[in-house]
Amino acid sequence: MLSSLSTFEEQATALTSAHQHRIAPAVFALRLVDSLRFLALVIPAPAVLLCVGALVGAGRVDLLPCWSSGTLGAGIGNAISFFLGQRYGGNLFHVGWARKRFHLYAKAQAFFARWGWFSIVSCRFLGPFGSTVPLIYGPWATCPPSFHISSWASDALWAGVLLL
Repeated sequence: MLSSLSTFEEQATALTSAHQHRIAPAVFALRLVDSLRFLALVIPAPAVLLCVGALVGAGRVDLLPCWSSGTLGAGIGNAISFFLGQRYGGNLFHVGWARKRFHLYAKAQAFFARWGWFSIVSCRFLGPFGSTVPLIYGPWATCPPSFHISSWASDALWAGVLLL
């Protein structure tokens, strides 16, 4: 068992040292995908990002390029989700499975109204809610700049948490 783990470590080290220039774009793509709700259901981006964080902690990968590309990818993904929410509004919640849960949309709106920017930041750290918030907040948003400021700040914080 230990010999196979050391072999895996050697292979991972060789792979990352040979393709160091591809890690930051991969982190960007993973965070972008993780910020888009329907793609986040299919691609296990947080697990891969935690592995990249282990490589950062081991000193095999530089933190700054991964952190900045992760923040940028998540910010762009959240902006896309926010735009989709604004563009399609409540129509997103009239499809079959969402129509049955429309009461949850009303609860989410009440949550946003009560907690404001803090709801955006706190939901980033609650698993699947992180990528759902921009989509739900989009049609309801009365102040898009405050959403984007809160979103980018929480993206930067969350990228640091995943990578450290």
